[in-house]
Formats: sequence, C-alpha cells, structure tokens
Amino acid sequence: MRHSMALILLVLAGCGSSTPPAEEPKTETQAEAATDTKTEAADAPKAEEEPKGIPEACAGDDKAACVMPKGFVKRLCNGVYPELALFLFQKGSPWRRAYVSAKEVAPFNGLGGPSAEEKLTLDEELLVLSQMKANTGGMQVSGATGSVDVLRWDGTCATLSTEEVRFQAPSKPKHAVIPWRILEDATQEALKQNEALGKVAIERKKECKGATMGAVSAKCEKADKALNDLVVDAVRTGTTVPKPAKVP
Repeated sequence: MRHSMALILLVLAGCGSSTPPAEEPKTETQAEAATDTKTEAADAPKAEEEPKGIPEACAGDDKAACVMPKGFVKRLCNGVYPELALFLFQKGSPWRRAYVSAKEVAPFNGLGGPSAEEKLTLDEELLVLSQMKANTGGMQVSGATGSVDVLRWDGTCATLSTEEVRFQAPSKPKHAVIPWRILEDATQEALKQNEALGKVAIERKKECKGATMGAVSAKCEKADKALNDLVVDAVRTGTTVPKPAKVP
C-alpha cells in the first residue's frame, strides 16, 4: 500500500502546474553588458553619404582610372551641363581623358539621360566618368568587353564599349559642338578674356544676328565653328572657367 501511495504522489508531482519557472534576475555584469550593446548600436556610425557638389578628386582606390563618384555621375548624366563640362575639362583637372577610337559611334546614354544628336567621331576628346568591366563570371571570354561612361565637350553623356575608346591622345583631338549661345553669361565673359576668342565672339554675334535655329549664313557657320575651336583651345591652355550656377 505504501509503495502504491508513493507512486501516486510521484505521478501527481510530475503533472503539476505548467507555469514556467520565474526568470532568474540578471547579474550586475549581465545588465551592464546588455546596456553596452544597446549603446554601441546607437553610436554605430551611419554609412557615409556622398558629398554633394562638384567633385574635386578621383573616387575609389584606382587613381589611374580616376572616375567620379557614382551619385554625381548619375545626376550629371540625367541632364545636360555644357558649362560644367567646360569647367571639368579645364587644364590641370584630375579627370582622365579618353578619345574615340572608332570612326563613328552613336551617342547612346546608358545612364538613362538625354543624348546629343551629334554622333561621336574618331579622335573626339572625352572625360571618363565611370568604367564597367565585362561580367564573365571569372572566365576568359573572347570578345567580351566592358563599357565606359563619358562626358563630351557639349555637356552630354555617352556610353561606349572599351573597344571604342583609347587613352593615348591623338595629335589633334576633336570635340563635340559647344552650344555657345546658351552658355551662362559668367562662363561666356570668362572665356572672352581670351583676346582671340573675344574678337571672334563679336564677329559671330554680328554674322549670326542672334539666330538660334533654322538656316544660317555661311559666314555665321564659319564664325560659329571658329568660336567653338577657340573655346576648346582656351580651356585646354589655361583660361579659367568659373564654377557654373547650374550643377547636378
């Protein structure tokens, strides 16, 4: 009988209340550790935001490639910035130059922004904005090529394959047509400090008589081309171009 009663008591003890045991209070050391973890999470530095404005130095670790910050490139290539192009092309700027190596290339903007109507032609000078290597999964694939996003002298962007550009300057680099008539006044006035350019700017104004579209005289076309060439020559040889009011 005693043995039966003992067995019953053991069964009842095993089927007791299902209430979980009370949590043991944390020790002082455990409480301090939990507090420190929360503090560290709160104080953890946030991802560094890309500074706005015109970049002044190469982004990334590959200084030989000297690309621009990704966010800036995206904003730049979503619009057209002729004054900024002249500012970035200035003599002594750190940006890497590239030159069209194909006879003719369609002005495709792979970053989704506007493109120029004028095709890129052999020896046109460009500024490298970003480079993308071909993704071959680590395999060597014959004919695989990457791409290069570039800025033209007219302030538009274009995307070319790496096979369509070279980095050795030709004897006479070419340039896209610069829209002189729509340049900011401050940019025009700065460029006119170049004596030869200033004279041709006056001549162009006289010959073109404010024409902005449609047919123009042969003299206007000649003066316009001469002015374009002088703008590029002035920028290449050190004429200072101010920071434009319109930036991406």
